[in-house]
Amino acid sequence: MRTGDAAMEDGGARRLSAGSYWFEDLQAGDWFETGRMTVTEAHIVAFAGLSGDFFDVHMDDEFAREQGFPGRIAHGLLGLALTDGLKNRAEARMMAIASLGWNWRFVTPIVAGDRIGARIRVTETRLSRKGQGIVTLHLEVTQQEGRVVQQGETTLMVRKRPEAGTSGG
Repeated sequence: MRTGDAAMEDGGARRLSAGSYWFEDLQAGDWFETGRMTVTEAHIVAFAGLSGDFFDVHMDDEFAREQGFPGRIAHGLLGLALTDGLKNRAEARMMAIASLGWNWRFVTPIVAGDRIGARIRVTETRLSRKGQGIVTLHLEVTQQEGRVVQQGETTLMVRKRPEAGTSGG
């Protein structure tokens, strides 16, 4: 896989361009944006079926309006799952091995018709005790009007660049 190029932005932060990034290619402050996708009622209903979460605020427009929402709202975990998918399909991609955890906030509801996308920033890179590459990312998810709907951090195990003379990669 090729390595993407990073362009310097104001403040010394690098915007990561299209490409695949090994652990060694990343540093705190690097950032990129995902594409966007529209959350639909079909997503909400399918996620309810998949997760078993048929809570009224997700399934009943009248109930949701009685609670002060404009109508049924997406599951918070649906927003997280869609954001992870957007991250994994972004033009700038980490050479990830596995997700190690999430610390996540549901800031404001996502409703059917919202078009969401994320800005992702590397906050930390380090080696684990076993020498694995560990990268912490901060994600800020916004909808079409720029309102933050979800945000948080994820920690990933990221592949290290193969040493010369070894296979893999």
